[in-house]
Amino acid sequence: MSELIPTTVLPGMIPGIRRTMRATRPSDEELRRGGSLVVEEFRVPGPAGAPAVPLLVCRPAEVSGPLPAVYFTHGGGMVFGDNRSLLAEMLDWVQELHLVLVSVGYRLAPEHPYPAALEDIHAGLRWTAAHTGELGIDPGRIVVAGASAGGGLTAALTLLMRDRGEPAPAGQILVCPMLDDRDTTVSGHQMAGLGVWDRTSNNTGWGALLGDLRGGPDVSPYAAPARAADLSGLPPLLIDVGSAETFRDEVVTYATRVWQAGGEAEMHVWPGGFHGFDAFVPDATLSRDARAARVRWLRRTLHL
Repeated sequence: MSELIPTTVLPGMIPGIRRTMRATRPSDEELRRGGSLVVEEFRVPGPAGAPAVPLLVCRPAEVSGPLPAVYFTHGGGMVFGDNRSLLAEMLDWVQELHLVLVSVGYRLAPEHPYPAALEDIHAGLRWTAAHTGELGIDPGRIVVAGASAGGGLTAALTLLMRDRGEPAPAGQILVCPMLDDRDTTVSGHQMAGLGVWDRTSNNTGWGALLGDLRGGPDVSPYAAPARAADLSGLPPLLIDVGSAETFRDEVVTYATRVWQAGGEAEMHVWPGGFHGFDAFVPDATLSRDARAARVRWLRRTLHL
């Protein structure tokens, strides 16, 4: 998978990378895992005046509800991917933990800048919460989760729900999340030109999402959650990152600020891990450790 995204992504490379990623999307048959999972697709009402939001729902074939659920937002630097991107770990959760996976698609930048993606995932979650009976979901046990750009969007979603007084999810999982458009950290400079999603790629993603606002004083915390002045009152958090990636320092700072605000957070910094290491090399010992930590957190948070 790492060959799909080069170390440095420039704006002109986005269309070609999208075409390559679309060609590798898993089929329904692959998602069903030999019939052990049931796969359904929904197109649900989007934000006012916007297109419908695509949801992919995967559930165990032999287990009846109501089951806990993970509402997942995919990564891709705000510019790539869809709701079938990098689902292998979440499908493992469906099988092992007997839960429902709801994977949301959203409009991509730069064609659809902020706040399109956040509005889409919010609309998808609201529909999911209103249709838990139909989906076989326990409404009190929904965790929101996201990786990379999807982790940043998930963090923004919990801030938005808190500020609007909406019922909070049972927890949130942020895997190597993309949180800060300012891109001034030591780790960002250390990893320039190295690994997956370097500092130039990060500028490409944030620039696509925010345009000329990127890095300036007027960026909303719902666009870049590291900008939030108040991180209190958020759902219990599991957040992790590799020590050898651009996002390391902004993730550590975010978790620290949650603790300082009185919140609950479990943080892992995986030694030597590059961005998305566990997705690209899932059989590595470090990857197995990272994935096992998420399963333990899910069991504890969802009372499994």
